[in-house]
Amino acid sequence: MRIESRRSRRPKAGQDGKRRTHIGGQALIEGVMMRGKLNWAVAVREPDGNMHSEEHPLSKKGKRAAWLSWPLVRGCVALVDSLVLGYKALEIAANHAFADEDEEAKDVAEEVVAGGLCVDGEFDGRACVVSEADQVCAGEALKVADEPKKSEGDSADGASAGSASDEDEGEHTFSWKYDFGRPDTVIDALGAQRTLEVVTEPDPENGNRASKPAKNAESSQEPDAADGDDEPFFGKAEMAISLVMGLVLGIALFIFLPAFASNVLVGEYETAPLAWNIVDGVMRVAIFVFYVWLIGRMKDIKRMFSYHGAEHKTIHCYEHGLELTPENARSFPRLHVRCGTAFLIMVMIIAILVYTIIPLNLLIEGWGISGPAAFALLIVVRIALMPLIAGISYEITVKWAGSHPENPLVKVVLWPGMQMQRLTTNEPDDEMLECAIAAMQRVLEREEREEAARA
Repeated sequence: MRIESRRSRRPKAGQDGKRRTHIGGQALIEGVMMRGKLNWAVAVREPDGNMHSEEHPLSKKGKRAAWLSWPLVRGCVALVDSLVLGYKALEIAANHAFADEDEEAKDVAEEVVAGGLCVDGEFDGRACVVSEADQVCAGEALKVADEPKKSEGDSADGASAGSASDEDEGEHTFSWKYDFGRPDTVIDALGAQRTLEVVTEPDPENGNRASKPAKNAESSQEPDAADGDDEPFFGKAEMAISLVMGLVLGIALFIFLPAFASNVLVGEYETAPLAWNIVDGVMRVAIFVFYVWLIGRMKDIKRMFSYHGAEHKTIHCYEHGLELTPENARSFPRLHVRCGTAFLIMVMIIAILVYTIIPLNLLIEGWGISGPAAFALLIVVRIALMPLIAGISYEITVKWAGSHPENPLVKVVLWPGMQMQRLTTNEPDDEMLECAIAAMQRVLEREEREEAARA
């Protein structure tokens, strides 16, 4: 009976708390982004288990023209803002969620030296036996990774000292079996040059010595000094390319492919516009559901969907006035009425209505075109109508449904999107909830400071 009473007190997916909030979020790679009225914050779980968080101010809406806040228009503006902000947050997450390859190689060498990583076989959590030669080789690789780059003279001295020690301890024989995963050892065995040496012109005043050796030494160390500043894993160019590729893929999957399938199943558009639009819309929804289900099988995307659930649970927890802790957030559902997934489903439903109402068949007949030309016009018109469709969907899902979550009609309209969230969200663990809470708290703290300053 106690278990049943606890379940009865658990809030439902479409049930908002007494506290209304404007804060929304987005799941990232190993993290969560939260957005408020004044700023947006990102919290990312790094490979070493630590959590990185940072916040950035939002651009002031007062600088924008008044017409950008008109109904239908504001939906398109909000969509563009969300895309830009989402890519910025993804860039931050990608730069902190992936381990540095050099650090990984160093960690592997340390584990080999300690005898805790099997060289020939998988690590099973137990200390494994490593030969003395392997430990010596791994130790040399670790030593090379740790010590700074030396000049040519120092390298020569080190080589002579190393040869002397090899004569005393016995030279290690290179083996592809044991040394394949050690790049420094492979480079030494192949006799390859480790660094690109800069050849300088001789100075007539100083004989054959290179002019300004101190300056050359400093310039060769400048990249090393800059190594402390981590270069972005994804730069602006990569993000721009991925954004363009994403748009092209979206048009191909959700506009071109359903239209092509409708042409095959129903025939040309002008012969049966109503049936063609219905088949086109059903095919679009089916492709979208299958696409989400398919990428949800990937390990990284599956974890991102868990962070999506953590974002929803954290917002639920705040809306119900509870302290933001993993224990409190864990008890809430992973579905939320203001989720962007519901917006995407609404876009596809509204698209069927808009495409059916627009008398495109009359335009095709009036221009006297058919075949590939009519199909191309169909695709162009569908792309051109996307801003209108997005604006209508925004007014329904965000403005109307978000303001009346308990309205029975709202629950009926948003039911498809709520069910779709069962694919786009997973149950998070406590570390994921901690990231969502950290991002939420940074947004709340900024708004509390602004309110205190105005008071």
